[in-house]
Order: sequence, then structure tokens, then C-alpha cells
Amino acid sequence: MPICPGCDEKIASSVKVCPFCGEEMNGEASGTSRGRAVQSGRAVQQGSAGKQNRSNSGGASSFPWLIIAIVTCGGFFVCGGGLLALLLPAVQQAREAARRVQCKNNLKEIGLAMFNYHDVYNMLPAAHLNGLQGEPKLSWRVSVVPLLDEPARYDRYQFNDAWDSPANYPLLNPLPRSYGCPSYGSPAGVSTAYATITDETAAMGNGFCVRMKNISDGTSNTLMVIEAVRLNVPWMKPLDIDAKTVTRIDEPHGASSMHVGGVNALLADGSVRFLSKDLSPDILRALITIHGNEEVGDF
Repeated sequence: MPICPGCDEKIASSVKVCPFCGEEMNGEASGTSRGRAVQSGRAVQQGSAGKQNRSNSGGASSFPWLIIAIVTCGGFFVCGGGLLALLLPAVQQAREAARRVQCKNNLKEIGLAMFNYHDVYNMLPAAHLNGLQGEPKLSWRVSVVPLLDEPARYDRYQFNDAWDSPANYPLLNPLPRSYGCPSYGSPAGVSTAYATITDETAAMGNGFCVRMKNISDGTSNTLMVIEAVRLNVPWMKPLDIDAKTVTRIDEPHGASSMHVGGVNALLADGSVRFLSKDLSPDILRALITIHGNEEVGDF
């Protein structure tokens, strides 16, 4: 029995018009239904193929975006590395500036300890107090350490023994905070960054003490303590800079620092000045003496 191509209902072969849907019937009615089924199957296949093509097309179209994302990220990291390389020197300079300020503060604390010592004894400490055989025995750094918030260490110090005796040697470590410049990595962990300049005409002599009133050149023109990191001297050792060997700033056995361009120095008035490595040797020598009547000028 033929099938209506409009509604797929079975109808008599003699009927020309479908009584169910009004579709005009012909001899190919049964085949038409099968044709539609085939076309429907093809449509399904075409739909699936279209979806697959769209899927493939979407993957292909996303590929350039993936490349763009990779290039962008790579550019970000490259630019970020370049920016970091540009910022790193500025960060290092800022850190060094902070270390230099801390170094100046250490010297100011040492200067305050010197003044307190002078108030108690009416004189500055000697660079070194000598033993009975005339050898340097007691460093000025030990003499003022109780005035730098280290009284317990001073109380344990055996003044009748050498600085590196079995009784005193354990007191070396740790280094008192005020004796270490943060820019200076002490090789032994106990080496000080600061020294005085010893001379018979200096503010801190070897074996004798000086009163402030004896500094006729003026306290603002007289050195007391200066950076000397290249000496690598343990802080309790009675060793400083011999004025006779001083010719300029930044030399192995004289004034030296890890700061660029010069050294920090404590003057007898308690101020701290930065002395350029280009400072005239004549001015440096004039700053060492306490009554040389030299013309120092602006330095």
C-alpha cells in the first residue's frame, strides 16, 4: 500500500489526494518517503560533518591566538628582565646609601662614647696603653666599650693579660655592633672597620692621653677615628694607623673603606665627615695633628 509523502500515512492506491493531509498522490509516493529518509540521513551526516568542520575550524582559528599569547608572554618576560636589569643598580645604590648612613651613625656613637670617657677621666683614651715592657697592651676600643652598651664584656676583660690571652680571647666574638661597618664583611667576623691615627701630635697617642683643651687646631679640624677596613684588625688588638705611613685616603695600611669615593671619619667635635679619596695629602696631615696651626680650609 502506498505511503503519503506528506504525512507518511498508508492510503489506497486508487486515491489521488491523501485524506489525512491533502497531499496530491502519484505513483512515486512510496519511493518519496524512502527518498526523504535518505535525504534525512544525508542531512544528519552533513550536520555532523559541519560540526566537525566547525570544530576543526575553531581549533585552527585559535592557533594564531595561542602564538600571540606565547609571544606576548615572552615579550613580557624579556621586557621584565630588562626592567629588572635597569632597576638593579638603583636598588644596590639605595642599599649602599643606607649602609653608609649606618656607618656614620656607628662613628657618631663612638664619638659620644669618647666624650663620655672624657667627662669621666678628663681626657680622651689613649690609642694604646702600653704594658710594663713598653709594648701596646690595651686598645682604645676596649677602653670605651662599656660606654657602647657593652659593660659586661668590659667587666670580664683581664687588664693584666694580653688582649689575645686565653682569658680575653673569647671576648672577641661577637664584634660589638658599633665597631662594624655594614658595607664591610669582616673576614674573621671580629675585625673592626674603624681605627685611630697614632702620633705624638695626634688626638689619640700611643701611650699617652690628650685633653680636649690641648686641641688648639680646633676640634672640627682634628681627626679622632677613621675607617680602615683594609687593616683587618681584630677589635681588641692594640693596633691602629701609624701617622708616619699615611699619605692619602684609600691605602692598604691607612684609611680605607668599602664605600665608593672615600671614607667616613669622626672629628674631635663629634661630627662625622666623608673624606674623598682625592683629599690633598697636606690637608689629611693637617687633620691628624692637634696643634700644627695648619691651614685646613674647606674639605
